Amino acid sequence: MKSKRHAKILEIINKYDVETQEELSAHLQEEGCMVTQATVSRDMRELKLTKVPLGNGRQKYAVISKSQEEMARKYVRIFKDGFSSMDMAQNILVIKTISGMAMAVAAALDAMNCNEIVGSIAGDDTVMCAIRTVDDTILLMERLRRLVEEHPADESMG
Repeated sequence: MKSKRHAKILEIINKYDVETQEELSAHLQEEGCMVTQATVSRDMRELKLTKVPLGNGRQKYAVISKSQEEMARKYVRIFKDGFSSMDMAQNILVIKTISGMAMAVAAALDAMNCNEIVGSIAGDDTVMCAIRTVDDTILLMERLRRLVEEHPADESMG
């Protein structure tokens, strides 16, 4: 029963952009799986579901494999190791890096799926990112600031 439910959960999150446990529960019930919130929560933990950005400030649940988790930690570490400061000019985010690290930091940002970023250009110690909106720039700066200040180098963004 549990393995069938897990398979159904994976099918649902691959088919729909499920943002909440409640949404997942509703989809499961539509499929004939009567589950409690506690069961859904436990299943999600066991399946190692995590939220990934969709853009427009929305997120959805997805499965991240061990190798993806390890790569995410590496990119976060690269970002943190190279990061010096950041500032914004409207919807342009300017990230200052340690000399020679701008390309690596830009690549890390790309790999971290920062969907707010339309594109970026890296020099020697500066990354300029074109962001969709001023509001997205502010939100991204807050996420990056939290990443740099709060998380140990071996944790992933999210």
